[in-house]
Amino acid sequence: MQMTSKSREGYKDDEDPVDKNSSVPFKDRRREAHTQAEQKRRDAIKKGYDSLQNLVPTCQQSDTVGYKLSKATVLQRSIDYIQFLLQQKKKQEKERNGLKKEVMALQIMRANYEQMVKSQQNQPGMSESRVCDELKFHVFQSIVDQLFITFSSVSVSNFSELSSFVFSWLEEHCKPQSLKEMVMSVLQRIYSARAYTSPPE
Repeated sequence: MQMTSKSREGYKDDEDPVDKNSSVPFKDRRREAHTQAEQKRRDAIKKGYDSLQNLVPTCQQSDTVGYKLSKATVLQRSIDYIQFLLQQKKKQEKERNGLKKEVMALQIMRANYEQMVKSQQNQPGMSESRVCDELKFHVFQSIVDQLFITFSSVSVSNFSELSSFVFSWLEEHCKPQSLKEMVMSVLQRIYSARAYTSPPE
């Protein structure tokens, strides 16, 4: 059976369609589109690596022989830097929690001191009495004496041991609560002695 001219044209169009506005075959256009898409993908990857090198401090220099860092090196250094940042974040969170506790302790101490001042002011005759410098020094000396008693156990055979023990001593004996209890004890003792020795009006 003889194929008509119209049928042959239709068969040819199905096998290798051609855009009416282009003389480039479909296969060539598809290959070109694939090449362009692949180039865009490579450009995006390169842009990502360039961004990492600009953001990560350890990736902002070439290796020892002056060559550009490989992609594997950029990725590994980026991972290491992210892990470092996570560790720093945990450390800062721990320090922040410690500071919060210190602030709370100081607020409690402040409230207690204000309460002590009010109670002292409510004592008859105490608001009109003036605290002399000798009494101030006596209070300070008593506090320092109490601290020195605890400090006498610190080893001073060499500077290294002294530095180590000083910090442990501070953590043990100079906590806000410990200082508060010691100061209150000193003030109460001095106040009791002063009230006992003061002549009656």
